[in-house]
Amino acid sequence: MTFMRKGTAVRRAAFAVAATALAAGSLVACSSGNAGGGNGGSAEDIEAALEQGGEVTYWSWTPSAEAQVAAFEKAYPNVNVNLVNAGTNTEEYTKLQNAIKAGSGAPDVVQIEYYAFPQFALSDSLLDLAPYGFGELEDDYSPGTWGAVDFDGAIYGLPQDSGPMALFYNKEVFDQYGLAVPTTWDEYVAAAEKLHAADPTKYITADTGDSGFTTSMIWQAGGQPFQASGTDVTIDLQDEGSQKFADNWNRLIEGGLLSDTPSWSDEWFKGLGDGSIASLVIGAWMPGVLESSVADGAGKWAVAPIPTYDGEPVTAENGGGGQAVTKQSQNPALAAGFLKWLNNDEESLQIFAESGGFPSTTAQLSDPAFVDAENEYFGGQKINQVLTEASSQVREGWNYLPFQVYANSIYSDTVGQAYANGSDMNAGLEAWQEQLVQYGNDQGFSVNK
Repeated sequence: MTFMRKGTAVRRAAFAVAATALAAGSLVACSSGNAGGGNGGSAEDIEAALEQGGEVTYWSWTPSAEAQVAAFEKAYPNVNVNLVNAGTNTEEYTKLQNAIKAGSGAPDVVQIEYYAFPQFALSDSLLDLAPYGFGELEDDYSPGTWGAVDFDGAIYGLPQDSGPMALFYNKEVFDQYGLAVPTTWDEYVAAAEKLHAADPTKYITADTGDSGFTTSMIWQAGGQPFQASGTDVTIDLQDEGSQKFADNWNRLIEGGLLSDTPSWSDEWFKGLGDGSIASLVIGAWMPGVLESSVADGAGKWAVAPIPTYDGEPVTAENGGGGQAVTKQSQNPALAAGFLKWLNNDEESLQIFAESGGFPSTTAQLSDPAFVDAENEYFGGQKINQVLTEASSQVREGWNYLPFQVYANSIYSDTVGQAYANGSDMNAGLEAWQEQLVQYGNDQGFSVNK
């Protein structure tokens, strides 16, 4: 049972076997079943529901959500959308899982990151939207993002944004210290050494250990540490790609070349503004964050392709997600109609883009008005030329675990210790694997390593 990329060998039967076989286990026992009417429905039902109206509860943390809801309610005045910020990622997922377990309290529509889709889909908590005609929307989205919500024809959501990785760097700092923009990871490490030697207060980047970053970097390196077929799961966090990334990043960890400023802290934003953190390897959604939160960096930052191991262009996704309809929805057709408008209507997509989100829709990714737009914050650079090119260079073959939410929650206690101790990341990956194997087996999976 493979979850991330279109073209992988996903089998609906294997998915059903997994859900059935695990029904007595704690992961799938959290499912509340379908309180809102099963997988029936049609595209015509959506139109009728929107005309009739009603109320939809929507959980989201996106900056664009309020404006999108207002625009939707203007277009469909008979519908009231109750927008709730239930917290970001893990906080929201905990509340959602509790509601699923309780059998009530889940929203109609919920924001879910791509890495978390398998866990909620496997627990039979999300509505299959294929009967509502959502499968016909496939060509509207980039393959990588569509593959995150399409489980061999069962459509459990629609993509909203995407996060192909690129190198964001402080051009002012790079020019000041004579650093060439690195195209390989060897060059990146060399730049880190040169910068920190010239000014010990400056670091090439900040990284205190982040599960999403690590998995994305393993992905870019060609690793495939997570595989699943039915209830059979294989975890190998010492495969070739995992070791390639770990061995490379160890040079920065063990060399003391990474800032220990926690990401998303006030100090982190300050470091991005004053040049003490000189670059970020991160998803294409980052420009909006810089523009809104790092005013002092205006005119200083630039974007380049992510460094690679051999100079050949290849990247991975970092972050991004979409929205799904939960099986607890009492009005699934109306919820599906809102979701379709949210992530497929031109007005909604434009609102999202204006908030700094990076699109998943092929029309926007190929629109010259978007691709060739000059970005004032980045000194007039046409950064979307770099970022849209990256979206076409995402390595295929990546899969997340069917319990990735849990996996990410224990990352700091395992791999994170390598950062804290300045020690070998490979040992941390091995510790992470051991705990994941135990957890998976406890949940009713058969986990090999």
